[in-house]
Amino acid sequence: MITSQALASVENLLAQMRAVARESQGLSAQPAASTEGGGFAAELARSLDRVSQAQNAANTQAKAFELGDPDISLSNVMIDLQKAGLAFQATVQVRNRLVDAYKEIANMAV
Repeated sequence: MITSQALASVENLLAQMRAVARESQGLSAQPAASTEGGGFAAELARSLDRVSQAQNAANTQAKAFELGDPDISLSNVMIDLQKAGLAFQATVQVRNRLVDAYKEIANMAV
């Protein structure tokens, strides 16, 4: 049976993932008021989109640096790549916890 502690843990991890995604986009760490609907699945999809955008932006910046763009510094490229990597790792951890929760639910006696 899923306990309230497990649910709180998943919600906490999702909040951490949102914070990492906001930081990777340069937004404030304050949670925004949720006016959009859609529930958990929609929020998860939006989070995945933000992680993807961070990765794409970091890779684009790295490619521009490799091509010799004088406006892009190596330190900014490395920081953005690390932020994108961290956002991806957080996403993988959320996925792992969701899979564990699904397995726990699937093994419950009816």
